[in-house]
Amino acid sequence: MRLVRLLICVSGIWTLVCSALSGAGAPGAAHAAPPEPIATHAQAAALIDVESGRLLYTFQGDKSMKIASLTKIMTAIVAIEHGKLSDMVKTSKRAAGREGSSIYLKLGEEMSLQNMLYGLMLRSGNDVATAIAEHVGGSEEGFVHMMNEKAQMLGMSRSQFMNPHGLDIEGHYSSANDLAKLTAYALKNQTFKEIVKTKVKSAPNPNEKWDYSWKNKNKMLTMYDGADGVKTGYTKQAFRCLVSSATRNGQQLAVVTLNDGDDWMDHQKLLNWGFAHYPLAEVTHKGQPVNGYPLAVGRTLRYPLADGEKEQLRSRLVLTDQKATSYSLGERGTIEWYMGDMKIGATPVYEPRSERSLLPEKPAWTAEGGKDADLSAKPWLHSFGSALKLTLSTLFGGKERAGW
Repeated sequence: MRLVRLLICVSGIWTLVCSALSGAGAPGAAHAAPPEPIATHAQAAALIDVESGRLLYTFQGDKSMKIASLTKIMTAIVAIEHGKLSDMVKTSKRAAGREGSSIYLKLGEEMSLQNMLYGLMLRSGNDVATAIAEHVGGSEEGFVHMMNEKAQMLGMSRSQFMNPHGLDIEGHYSSANDLAKLTAYALKNQTFKEIVKTKVKSAPNPNEKWDYSWKNKNKMLTMYDGADGVKTGYTKQAFRCLVSSATRNGQQLAVVTLNDGDDWMDHQKLLNWGFAHYPLAEVTHKGQPVNGYPLAVGRTLRYPLADGEKEQLRSRLVLTDQKATSYSLGERGTIEWYMGDMKIGATPVYEPRSERSLLPEKPAWTAEGGKDADLSAKPWLHSFGSALKLTLSTLFGGKERAGW
């Protein structure tokens, strides 16, 4: 592809601004009509592409609202990340007596954390949520602190958690956009992903001769082709809440609706709309040569694009200073990808056949929100420990992949 180049030196880093010949931003460039409008019965809704994190649809998405048992999405991912799945969790008096939906744990009953997570997400057990919180966080209050820390790390600015189960209480809320962001994050965890797509789960019952058998309350798993999650919710104040996900043609979408009296139909409609109008497209692929340079793209980047949006794509190559540590470790630069003025992702570039280029591929990070998107798109940078894990994983491909 022929490129127009402009070299700029900023603090020792060479930047190459590249414009594709496809006509992006050029006078007279053809732009397709935007996708047809869509509406739901929800008081708030959001549709997100899981891989890229791009919000494809939002209505009242930043409005903080009661979220009922959608809370348990956060409970589950925090427990998975901070707990040990093989641990035996003992049911306290507080957990056994928790009101609302339940799997009917008895005082003193023990169950593995892994099985409790199934009871949490398939049957929405409030007793299980409390037992998990006490085990992983040391106390329910300690676990709630962990939930709010996670929300802050993920940039969930319209959310605050007061409990791990979602029973109505003043000060406990989230938004459709925040829950979409959380769901996209959680679905990248293989344990979480496996749990929420399970239709029926059996688990040992220490109190009876028969095993527990839990059927998933999420009807989307049988109503919609390709459905693979996520969570139902209801309280008298929050009304019907639902997060669902589905995968088609290698693309996973997730829908959030809050206070929606016709949520099953609305979710099918939104998923169909998303798959039809925003298919996942390959922006660049690993190993693709960088035009005019002895370099190759180090990571595949895919992004959902509506008709006419591909023509708006442009890229910028930032070359690494040869004196920089990252250069000695094999990185030769980064290609930043934009759609119009919005940065949608970044991919490293390496010398072809170098050791770095031969490492297993990992997903490219993507960003929403323009010039200030970098930090919010990389919430792990708020934590030194997480940043260290990311650095080790990026350089050597090891610790984070192994779940360290």
